[in-house]
Amino acid sequence: MCYCYVGWMNSEHSNPTHGNDTQLNDPVVQAEITPAMQVDDLVSALGGCGFGAGRLAQACDIYEEMLKSGATTKFFGLAGAMVPAGMRNIVSGLIRDGHIDVLVSTGANLVHDIIESLGLPHYKGSNVVDDNALYREQIDRIYDVFIPELHFTRLEEHLLAVFEGMGDRISIRQMLSDIGRSLNDPNSILRAAYECNVPVFCPAVQDSMIGLHAWLYRQTNQLNVDVFADVHEFLDICFDAEQSGAVFIGGGVPKNFILQGTLMTSKGFDYAIQLTTDRPESGGLSGATLDEAKSWGKINENAKAVTVYADATITLPLLVAAVRSRL
Repeated sequence: MCYCYVGWMNSEHSNPTHGNDTQLNDPVVQAEITPAMQVDDLVSALGGCGFGAGRLAQACDIYEEMLKSGATTKFFGLAGAMVPAGMRNIVSGLIRDGHIDVLVSTGANLVHDIIESLGLPHYKGSNVVDDNALYREQIDRIYDVFIPELHFTRLEEHLLAVFEGMGDRISIRQMLSDIGRSLNDPNSILRAAYECNVPVFCPAVQDSMIGLHAWLYRQTNQLNVDVFADVHEFLDICFDAEQSGAVFIGGGVPKNFILQGTLMTSKGFDYAIQLTTDRPESGGLSGATLDEAKSWGKINENAKAVTVYADATITLPLLVAAVRSRL
């Protein structure tokens, strides 16, 4: 027993880094929190950590490089209930700062953006509640956020007024631009996009109150929204991009729509950041890894990319705050 022990200690294994220099050259640095720490200081302190902390710091570095590159067209995919949760002003702020060149969103986020723009707030509630009682009180629940059903009545009234002034044949993007023009709230995502001439694409707009009310309106009025009309514009943007970068909040249709654009161009993204809580094992796109996208050619082989597995209502504000201070 003694001989074996001594032999092991005297063997090549006595040096834990021997033959593994490429694997053991980046020791974990224990994070420290100091008084009056700024957001970017905190993120930098997490850069030497493992797990989600290190990934968040890496995402900030990639995002900083992406924004500083004057040759990069910046795509932003917005899925999940980000507006009801309170992330609306962050997204509209990114548009006004010139940090989003193309926005692809779910219809739901745009619906809730319009509702907020009409002065109709969402309310903090609870996920532990009698939902039957909420139904009787005409209150809808989005996890721990409440919204009165009367807000959707006001939404319908506003949309019907906007539809009256629309042309007979328009694209989804033009419809959303017209809606943005009708809003007076500077914090609105659609208003900011309209004023900054940032195109907003919503390929599944039918899966929202906007699409539903557009369909109801056209039953008795002239309104023809061509769902294919803006695809050419989107692909032109993809083809014209010298470099491209994307931030994906969640996944779903916005993520797929953005990625398939570069698939058509055979270019692939040069930068990609995904903030999600979904897992890849189910095969769904919301949890699909960015490495998986490389197999399709949607992301370049040498692209700078990272997925941060955490609640985007936490990681998005940290990402934006840290990088904005660097710029």
